[in-house]
Amino acid sequence: MECSHLEASVDVSPAFVRKLTSENKTSWTCSVCRTNRSPWICLKCGVVNCGRYINAHAKTHSEGSDGHFVCMDASLMVFCYKCDEFVINDTKTGDVQLVRDTLEEAAAQCSKGKKKRKMSIDPEDPPKKNKNDENGYLNGRMPSRYTPGLRNLGNTCFMNAVLQSLSNLKHFSCYFKEIPAIELSEKQDEMVAKKYYTRSYKPEDVSLVEELRKILCALWQGSSATISPDELFAVVWKVVPRFRGYQQHDAHEFMHYLLDRVHTELLQSNKFSNGKDTIVTSIFGGNLQSEVTCLQCKHLSRKQEVYLDMSLDIPYRYHTHSHGHSHKSKHSKPCYLTDCLQRFVDVEELGDTERYMCPKCNKRQPSTKKFWLTSLSNVLCLHLKRFRYSQFGRSKVDTYVKFPLQDLNMNPYALRQSQRQKENRPSAKSNIYDLAAVVVHHGGGLTSGHYTAYAWHEGSWYHFNDSCVSLVSEEAVARCKAYILFYTRRHPETAVVEKIKGKLTS
Repeated sequence: MECSHLEASVDVSPAFVRKLTSENKTSWTCSVCRTNRSPWICLKCGVVNCGRYINAHAKTHSEGSDGHFVCMDASLMVFCYKCDEFVINDTKTGDVQLVRDTLEEAAAQCSKGKKKRKMSIDPEDPPKKNKNDENGYLNGRMPSRYTPGLRNLGNTCFMNAVLQSLSNLKHFSCYFKEIPAIELSEKQDEMVAKKYYTRSYKPEDVSLVEELRKILCALWQGSSATISPDELFAVVWKVVPRFRGYQQHDAHEFMHYLLDRVHTELLQSNKFSNGKDTIVTSIFGGNLQSEVTCLQCKHLSRKQEVYLDMSLDIPYRYHTHSHGHSHKSKHSKPCYLTDCLQRFVDVEELGDTERYMCPKCNKRQPSTKKFWLTSLSNVLCLHLKRFRYSQFGRSKVDTYVKFPLQDLNMNPYALRQSQRQKENRPSAKSNIYDLAAVVVHHGGGLTSGHYTAYAWHEGSWYHFNDSCVSLVSEEAVARCKAYILFYTRRHPETAVVEKIKGKLTS
């Protein structure tokens, strides 16, 4: 938003900022509690304090000091406590931009110094780690240098977990790495050269595709340094206002918004689509057939639907909750992912409020509904519904769901085409999936807790916990309480993918 308090609230000079960064080369610390988590600098006096989701000393400072409304964090985003909103404009003399430029210059010098020190280390003599050490390395093995972490910008673990998962989906990430920045439209070219915290902030003026491309490329460049996704997050703030700020958000909801926006941007160019499909729909897209049957006259109505992911209920008989009432299951067997998939395709009797308007009876009648999978996606994204709402409040279904790491057979849930049956060409082989990544929610509430991800990368499993990346065992992955599961088709149907990729070189 445009803030009217900048002229009176921005007084710090570039010289002051240089002095501050020289005194605090490693990180800023709160002047009250000395934490270096979520530091904000007051642009009126230059004092550094922690954000509202740590100990809120920056907010306390603003409330107790006249005119000290505006502050900036280490990712160069500006917030006004008077407006209670993030700021995108600048003073008439560009004072905010001067502070940013000074901080970027200091960060570049610091990074250069770290690189020189790193080069002095013998690459043939890496640090030795003990088994089960404090960093979680497996059997003393260091994480690959090709597995950088993502900096947490302040409760942005939901975004980091999704980005790390997407980066390890081969066909998806490789496609974006092959898109040259100069191949984007002229309008997007102009935005690539801009910094997204300038005055131009209309949703149509920014490119989420370009920022996602840069993050995916950075994750695969081979550097072990932590990557800061601040420019991507800044674009997300502008195109999806609900994600502004540093509150915790749902990883599944973020993934939906991200993929939908990327798909929309790619559709705007003939270079990146074939009219209706993009790399998003060709990788994640599949088809469902819903069948609604009138229980009175048995009339059957069919409808085709497109999906990018499937949200699966955990059968109630297996429910355990992290808060509130806990349902004690009488079943000794654990809940399997196949139980959730079967629940998805089972016949469901619709409630009174969902009665079907039967065209034959010409009135609303009791009815049943069933889903069939008519076309399976190359990447199967399965979202387990762990958050429930009731008259008693909101709770998390904390049930452990056992899922396979290999050989997920989707044939029992796919509608077999009559033509395939006649030709004796079952699709069994193409409907086998292997796990590629898992997003996990730790904690009890949707707007609290923490997100991490596990992903299969170059022959090993890794745990991505923001900036910390550690090598883990298959057993550790299998034990996690999954929230979003990404399965890749063992024999993908790449016709659409290759057609879209081919347009890049045409």
